[in-house]
Amino acid sequence: MSAEPPSTTGPAHRSLWDRLGHLLSGEPRNSEELLAELREAQSNGLLSSETYAMIEGAIRVTEMVVGDVMVPRAQMVTLGIDDDPAAILARVTESGHSRFPVHGEDKDEILGILLAKDLLRRAPDGGLDPGSSPGQALRALLRPAVMIPESMRLNVLLSEFRRSRNHMAIVVDEYGGVAGLVTIEDVLEEIVGEIDDEHDDAAPPRLIVAQPDGSWLVDALTPIEDFNAHFHSAFSDEEYDTVGGLVTAEIGHLPDPGETATLGEFAFEVTRADDRRVLQFRVRKREVA
Repeated sequence: MSAEPPSTTGPAHRSLWDRLGHLLSGEPRNSEELLAELREAQSNGLLSSETYAMIEGAIRVTEMVVGDVMVPRAQMVTLGIDDDPAAILARVTESGHSRFPVHGEDKDEILGILLAKDLLRRAPDGGLDPGSSPGQALRALLRPAVMIPESMRLNVLLSEFRRSRNHMAIVVDEYGGVAGLVTIEDVLEEIVGEIDDEHDDAAPPRLIVAQPDGSWLVDALTPIEDFNAHFHSAFSDEEYDTVGGLVTAEIGHLPDPGETATLGEFAFEVTRADDRRVLQFRVRKREVA
C-alpha cells in the first residue's frame, strides 16, 4: 500500500481544527476557552472578523439576561386605553415605532400591544371608529402582550420570540410591576451589532457599552476625552484623538482581533478589526498594586 499524500492544509490548521472538533464534541467547557480557539481560527485566516464578532455575540447572549438589554420603563413609549384618538395617532406617527404597549389607568396594567399598521389600516386617515368610545375602538385592535421576567436569559427569549412570532415583550419585576420592554431587535443587536433604521439617524452612537462580565466594549473611534470622562482616566490626547489611535500606537502595528495591550490600569483586547483599522476593543480594569 502506498503512503497517503501529505495534508495540504498544514499542521497548524490541522491542529487547530482537531482542537476545535474536540472542544465541540467532547465535554462542555467554558465560553472563554471556546472563544480563545475561535480567535486563533481568526488569526489564522479561517474566520473573518465579522464572523468572529457574530459568533462571540451569539455566545455572550447565552450569558445575558433580559434586564441587561431592556428599554427601561421611563423610556417606554406607551398609550393609554382612554387617550384621545387624535393624540394616539399623533404619538404613533411621530415616534417612528411599530409597536406600542397600551395600559389602563395604571401603567402597570398592560392591556395589550398596538401595532401601528393595525391602527393605520383602520381607516384611510388612520382614525378610530367614531361609532364607539375611544377605549372600545382601541381595545379591538390590541394584540396579546407577552410578559417575561427580568431574569430570563436572552437565548431563551429569542427562542420564545421565534416560537410565538412576537417581536416585543413586556418585562416585569419581582413584584409584578412593569420594569421595561424588550424587542427582538434588542436581542439580535447583541449578536450582529447595532441595527440602524431610518428613525435611528438622530440617535448618538453607543461608543462605550458595559458588559455582564464587568468589561466594556469600546468603539475605536471613541474620543480619548470621552474615554477619560467615562473611566476617570488621564490619557493624553495631544498625539492621538481616539482610543483606536492610542492603542494601535502602543501595539506598534495594525492589530488583529485577539491582540492585547496594557495602558496604565486598563487592559485592551481587540475584538473587531478590518484590513485598514481597528474597530472595537474589550476593556477591563486591572488590579494595580
